[in-house]
Order: sequence, then C-alpha cells, then structure tokens
Amino acid sequence: MCPLQLSNTNGSWLFPSEQPFVITDIVSPLPGREQAELTGSRLAALGIKYDVLIHSSMSRATETANIISKHLEGVDLVSCDLLREGAPIEPVPPVTHWKPDAVQYHEDGARIEAAFRRYIHRADTKQKEDSYEIIVCHANVIRYFVCRALQFPPEGWLRMGLNNGSITWLTIRPSGRVALRTLGDSGFMPPDKLTRT
Repeated sequence: MCPLQLSNTNGSWLFPSEQPFVITDIVSPLPGREQAELTGSRLAALGIKYDVLIHSSMSRATETANIISKHLEGVDLVSCDLLREGAPIEPVPPVTHWKPDAVQYHEDGARIEAAFRRYIHRADTKQKEDSYEIIVCHANVIRYFVCRALQFPPEGWLRMGLNNGSITWLTIRPSGRVALRTLGDSGFMPPDKLTRT
C-alpha cells in the first residue's frame, strides 16, 4: 500500500528499463515486455494520479515507458537524453568484471549528475498538492540517484542490485527531507519473470 503523502511533496518513481537482449540500445525481448506490463499494472493498481512519465531516450527505456503508459491514462510521456545508461562514478570498492575508461566516467557522470539535479528535488514552493513523477531509466542511473538523494557516498552505487522493471520510490518533502519508500520492489512479479542485468 502506498503511504500517505503530505501536501507539496514531490514523489519520484524510478524503474530500470526492461531486460535488454544485449547491452546496446535495442528493443528488448519478450521477458522485458512482460515485466513492463506487470509494472504498469502495479502502478495503475496503486490508484495514484501521476503527473508525468519521463524516460531515457534509449530504445529499451522508450519501449518500457510506452508499455507502462498504456496502463496510466492521461499521463504525458517525456523523453530525456540525460537519463541514458552510463557509468556515473567509479565504484568503491572497485569491481573486476566492469571497468569503463576514465573518460566514460567523466562524460557519463556529468550527464547523470545533471539528470539527478533536474529530476530529484523539492517541489516548487508554489505547488499546493502532491506530485508524482515516474522516471523510466536504467539501473546504474537509479542506484546513483538513490545514493545522491539519501546523501550517501555516491561511489557505493554498485553495491545495490535491482531487478528489471522493479519499482524504486523516493519521497522528497518540502523541507528537503528524503525518504526511500522502496528500492527495487519486484514483489508484484511472479518469480519466473524476475531478471536483472
């Protein structure tokens, strides 16, 4: 069940885009589409009036957003290049299975930080009612956002795991207080539909 939101609260829902077939900007296979359908159904079942659905411009995130939006009547879709997958910051501790070049961390990190600043913030002081924004993007971006929003060292982003199509819910109060309501919730999916990349 969704917790009660205080007036003038900005809530963000973050979803890793569906399971990619390979690690490129391609349309996802059947399991990812099924996950997006389940996520869309879950969001609709919560009975919340969402303000906007913002998604990464990568094709797998765009497809995920389009599938989810079929379950959320009247919610505008907005594409954003800042939300594209990438390497936000060198992880600590380092990992041996994935080592982007320093240039990639520099370029991706600046872009992903810009996305964080654009989307994860207090509501405008003139806003009188709660707002709910859905962001469909990628696990690396979501993990970085969560670390930054909670004021944890962002280098710890790779210590978290997220299932594809899972729900991460941040609430940002007018005071600036941030609450992580869920991280990677996928309990609404049958076990045979759970995947991670």
